[in-house]
Amino acid sequence: MALSCWCCRGPRILSFAEGDPKVHPDPDSDVSQLRRFSLEELQIATDYFSNENFLGRGGFGKVYRGQLEDGLLIAVKRLEREPTPGGELQFQTTTEIINMAMHRNVIRLCGFCMTHSERLLVYPYMANGSVASHLRERAPSQPALNWPTRKRIALGSARGLSYLHDECNPRIIHRDVKAANILLDEEFEAVLGDFGLAKLIDYNDTHITTDVCGTVGHIAPEYLYTGICSEKTDVFGYGIMLLELITGQRAFELAWIAAGDDLLLLDWVKVLLKQNKLEELVDPDLQGDYSQTEMEQLIKVALLCTQGSPLYRPKMSEVTRMLEGYGLTERWNEWQETESSDMELGLSFQPVSDYIVDSTELLAAIELSGPR
Repeated sequence: MALSCWCCRGPRILSFAEGDPKVHPDPDSDVSQLRRFSLEELQIATDYFSNENFLGRGGFGKVYRGQLEDGLLIAVKRLEREPTPGGELQFQTTTEIINMAMHRNVIRLCGFCMTHSERLLVYPYMANGSVASHLRERAPSQPALNWPTRKRIALGSARGLSYLHDECNPRIIHRDVKAANILLDEEFEAVLGDFGLAKLIDYNDTHITTDVCGTVGHIAPEYLYTGICSEKTDVFGYGIMLLELITGQRAFELAWIAAGDDLLLLDWVKVLLKQNKLEELVDPDLQGDYSQTEMEQLIKVALLCTQGSPLYRPKMSEVTRMLEGYGLTERWNEWQETESSDMELGLSFQPVSDYIVDSTELLAAIELSGPR
């Protein structure tokens, strides 16, 4: 059985010998340069995938904490064991995507294991988990993320996305940017995780048409509505992630619907912005210890990133520059002028919630990485 997979150097072939549990990649493949763990090594490291080492569950499998014989702490993503159409190809593609991305703010791959019954990815263990776990799942004894750390997370994740969009060859769309997929290393540096939904971009194409994947509240309206994604899809998700950082809230809560408040986080922020009640947006866990000016700047960046039309959203490289203090005022003023003109012409965009379709499939958040 042969499966082809394309990456930065063209098609790759994996060969599966009948009855042989081992997989033999093309020797020229980037995957062949990664450490190939045996299943037994990872079983021992995770205490046979015990519940005590369970870190989280995502759309394609579970993540476990592990420790190798040399003492190195790892996170093992164990993909679902049930065979699925294209599952091996998805695994190979995901492996090569992660392996080609080399940046401080992008998760690196330690190695992998693949047999007929198991597909596992091995990452460094992220001792500080995910941003989402700190915003919404921290223990009472655990300190909240302070404002300087939140600013660093905003800038670090922007740099990681800018790298994926502009410096990788081919470029990479993450497709599920959210606080749950921003991991934190020992120094609380932001690391983009979870490439299970990522797609490679052919330089000859300006977009990819595919099945809609992602998490409700984080999905760009044009992607949800048409199935077309681009780098600007990630920009939208990044903007929502900024709002998560500022407010501590989820992008979408079923409780809001039950209470009759049919709003997404972005809609709520826009309502309070119009009412000039920005102080009500700020995460209470900050206890007022933040910069009003910096908070307003992050909100402006978030709103620029989440404009209804992808044409109006900045590139992630522009977002990075704005967070570094360059060009935000000019870009914000341009947006306000455009917004005023569109309203005069009756072209104002619908609230993002208007694009949400009645789909139970979309209600389940896909969190493949989880805290590591």
